[in-house]
Amino acid sequence: MQRPTSAVPDFYYTLFAFYEPAITFIGFIGALYDPESTHNAQAPWPANSPPPAVLPKASVVTVIQLAHVCALIGLLNIFVLTAVRKHLASQPAVQEKVVRAMLTPLVFGDIMHLYVTVWALGDNRWDFAQWTPMLWATEVLGVSLLIPRVMWHLGVWRYVDARDRIPAHPGNPQLDTQLLEKE
Repeated sequence: MQRPTSAVPDFYYTLFAFYEPAITFIGFIGALYDPESTHNAQAPWPANSPPPAVLPKASVVTVIQLAHVCALIGLLNIFVLTAVRKHLASQPAVQEKVVRAMLTPLVFGDIMHLYVTVWALGDNRWDFAQWTPMLWATEVLGVSLLIPRVMWHLGVWRYVDARDRIPAHPGNPQLDTQLLEKE
């Protein structure tokens, strides 16, 4: 089996620099186009409490701002991952450090996003039949990003410096260990 040579191989690059930005941009465009529907589709409405006929201006602004932040995360992914692949291609150990710094907060964000979304549903959180298509999309797309982020952290299908580094001193592994400890 060939040793990985990049901390951002094509699988992760495609996922985090194309798929994630695409879904965040689509969400942003949808919120810009129809903030009221975006707001009202976030969760099921109780039968005795329908959504407001007109969304308050503060709610419109909040929906658009949140969608903008999501799109901004997608944009950051594109720029950071492209720069890492282009400018650090010969330094996979540095690639790994930079990408870890970007993906670690996103893992925590994914977990909190999934948890808070379900928590906010209150007593109806497990009434899946009442979930809106938007709620299903939020959870499914969130999991579709969380799992590959965890896989990246576990070193699946990518360069991991501690595992894949070619020893500089093959005849003296202790020297490599000593040099590693100094880093």
